[in-house]
Amino acid sequence: MAKRDYYEVLGVGKSASADEIKKAFRRAAVKHHPDRGGNETDFKEVNEAYEVLKDSSKRQRYDQFGHAGVGSSAASSGDPFAGFGGAGQEFHFDFGDLGLGDILGSFFGGGTGTGRGGQTNRGRDVQTDVEITFEQAVFGTEVDLNLNLEDNCEHCKGTTVEPGYELKKCDECDGSGQIKRVTRTIFGNIAQATTCPKCHGQGRTPEKACSVCHGQGTQRKNQRINLKIPAGIDDGATIRLREHGEAIAHGPKGDLYINIRVKPHKKFTREGDLILSSEHINMVDAALGTEIEVDTVDGPVKMKVPAGTQSGTDFKLSGHGVHHMKGESRGAHIVTVLVDTPTKLSKEQLKVLKELKDSKGKRGLFS
Repeated sequence: MAKRDYYEVLGVGKSASADEIKKAFRRAAVKHHPDRGGNETDFKEVNEAYEVLKDSSKRQRYDQFGHAGVGSSAASSGDPFAGFGGAGQEFHFDFGDLGLGDILGSFFGGGTGTGRGGQTNRGRDVQTDVEITFEQAVFGTEVDLNLNLEDNCEHCKGTTVEPGYELKKCDECDGSGQIKRVTRTIFGNIAQATTCPKCHGQGRTPEKACSVCHGQGTQRKNQRINLKIPAGIDDGATIRLREHGEAIAHGPKGDLYINIRVKPHKKFTREGDLILSSEHINMVDAALGTEIEVDTVDGPVKMKVPAGTQSGTDFKLSGHGVHHMKGESRGAHIVTVLVDTPTKLSKEQLKVLKELKDSKGKRGLFS
């Protein structure tokens, strides 16, 4: 059977650069590796093509004379591992932009193994939203959360073992929590340690699995959690409750994240620890001065407006704003006074204003 063109085998053109040939070879090697379900003949063919095209002198002879110009090579000897290190040698590769690190990780059984000697297992984090009023955000409040979460099994207390029985050393990994193997590849012998599938990295398995959770160690339950929301919290804040998330066997619970949503107020707005609002007065009160009743989060408050107040003037009510989260003091409530100019006047009102204007001459009504 005639040999296929080496460029065709790797899926590149004859003008391909050395880097393009290397990338094409890595892709093809992963695709056709026997341990990954590929065909061994195709795998050897890919290796043979690369052994020739990666060498500039061999590639030049191949381009000029074809297969006859390169003769036999380590790759064509039938040993796809020849030229990639001696027995027992291990390699570590960074595949960079190819993204083959993840591919080979799954190919050789890699993963973020947990258990003995590795990262500790922990339950899943949970996120939920809570909506509160403007006043509750200012003064703080408590709310009850009702969540359906994985919790420790009440029957086995999360141990996975039926009461009256014990955990025993895992016979799959001999108690190490890991399965170690060395895989022969075109890159050399690669040692890989993976989490034991039987004990999930714990090194121990139950003599008899819990009859309620079937050895999972958890049960799904409705849980009620009392949440204290501090005074001064703002819209968009997140509260984290450690280990109030979902449970997992042989590890701590995940965390619970509560996103706070504050309902808009019909009259007040907020800027940090300040509360802002506006009050309307008529032009006579603005000119002569007056006292008005202002709504605050603490209830109505009397506020004096001095004579000659201009529209848009701000007045500060100290201590009626938002609580500081890091202290007992409070911000201020800023009241913007807006002077209303009348649009509809009676004949008598118009007469009075005209007389007042005429008495001032050209200097203006309030000059």
